[in-house]
Amino acid sequence: MRYERKYKMYDQAPSILEQAVKLHPASFKKIYPDRQINNIYFDTSTLTSYWDNVNGVAERKKYRVRWYNFDETKIEKPHFEVKARINELGTKKVIRIDDFDLDNLRFLTRIVNELSDAPGRLQPIVMNSYRRAYYGTSDGKFRVTIDERIRYFSLMFAQRFTRYTVEDFNAAVLEMKYDRNMDDYTDRITQFFPFRQTKSSKYVTGVQYTIY
Repeated sequence: MRYERKYKMYDQAPSILEQAVKLHPASFKKIYPDRQINNIYFDTSTLTSYWDNVNGVAERKKYRVRWYNFDETKIEKPHFEVKARINELGTKKVIRIDDFDLDNLRFLTRIVNELSDAPGRLQPIVMNSYRRAYYGTSDGKFRVTIDERIRYFSLMFAQRFTRYTVEDFNAAVLEMKYDRNMDDYTDRITQFFPFRQTKSSKYVTGVQYTIY
């Protein structure tokens, strides 16, 4: 299991966040090329995962399909993910699935429900995408990502994806990830980030922007 510490900021240029990471005494370095992450989040008709998060339920799960491409309509090597959290600790189960078409979400929904352990039938709720930069310490024990150009589209009221209707370009999310056995050492990292830790879920934000 691992910790994920998030810092969500508004009206901060991504270059400022990148500078804070690059100048950090832990010597973070780029570990992957930047790429665009695309997600379709699934939930029950009563939005169980959403409300569990909003209400601070200690043990909760999130279900999504993810793929990487700067053109979100070109879906290659997607995978179904189940993210489980117990308080601040999380795990992720990843299952490779067949390519699909955004015009045929019924096919994708059937696959998701066959793989899901959710208490009820899942349906697509929100789709989003964002650009992510990856950094890590030389020993591989701490990883930092920076997400920007975040966009959302509600699938709860649509049969297929057409275009993003909400652009949250003023927001950026810095996230630090590390195994739980490193928690005693996190202060050595976080004390040099001039940001305040926040609670940040892109799924929750997407629902609030596009549905409520």
